[in-house]
Amino acid sequence: MSQQVKLQTNNTEYASQEDEIDLRELWFLLWKSKWVILIITLCFTSASLFYSLSLPNEYKSTAILLPASASGTSSLSKLAGQFGGLATLAGVNLGAAESGDKTAVAMELIKTWGFLEDFIIDNNLELEVFAVKGWDKANNKVLIDASIYNEEESIWVKSKPTSWKLFSEIKGRISVGQNAKTGLVSLTVEHYSPYVAKRWVDLLVVAINNHIQMRDKAEALSSIKYLKQQIRKTNITEMRTIFYQLIEEQTKTLMLAEISSEYVFKTLSSAKVAEQKSKPKRSIIVVVGMLLGGGISVLFILFCAFIRKLKD
Repeated sequence: MSQQVKLQTNNTEYASQEDEIDLRELWFLLWKSKWVILIITLCFTSASLFYSLSLPNEYKSTAILLPASASGTSSLSKLAGQFGGLATLAGVNLGAAESGDKTAVAMELIKTWGFLEDFIIDNNLELEVFAVKGWDKANNKVLIDASIYNEEESIWVKSKPTSWKLFSEIKGRISVGQNAKTGLVSLTVEHYSPYVAKRWVDLLVVAINNHIQMRDKAEALSSIKYLKQQIRKTNITEMRTIFYQLIEEQTKTLMLAEISSEYVFKTLSSAKVAEQKSKPKRSIIVVVGMLLGGGISVLFILFCAFIRKLKD
């Protein structure tokens, strides 16, 4: 029994010595190949440095928005609780007038293809969205990619970008989010030109306010027209009274949509022209390139050593 225990102990010590020898050999192998590792790492570092320098600067502009409180919301909510079912049957959506609902709808709408397509067309932004490759800071001028758009002849080189291509390009430059604690909404745009980024933010705020405003006006007018028709059809006094109350609230919604320029979002802090770039993070790109080069070089050395062992 004691001999068996002694044998197991010797095997354990031998295995430990084997591991130490392997680690020692590995260290000597890497040290012997240090110049190869250094050269490969320097190549990757240099390539990542040149790549980071080739990337144009981009600037970020952000506006802080306050969801506008709908006038008469409390009374409309009360009516929704009392006559919500009847209003639904009458084709009137009382809950749509809630400020929180408008905010959520507007935030989601900003990200949609249809809204952004209209936004680009209405503001003639095709060039700024698809053909810009940089910004001339000295002259405050966007640089147009000549392979995409010919400025001298004012024509697209290959073909005018499709609606989907424009949407795919612009959606990555726009972000919108809401603070869960304060309820404030932040609308951010990134672009090669800080002036373009700031202008887009301002235009987006106007566009989304107008879009929701026009939609609610159309819905209110349609609801009022329908309710008046229902009043003419019924002789029940109680029903006529309810319909008149619904018309009153829809009229309030229509009045608010007519007079309010900041219908959904009020600008709490307007967008500013950025003075510092937001990306690219060139130092991070270089560090990642250096680490990648070091890792690949070590793996290359180990692979070559493994092949030599197989041949031996």
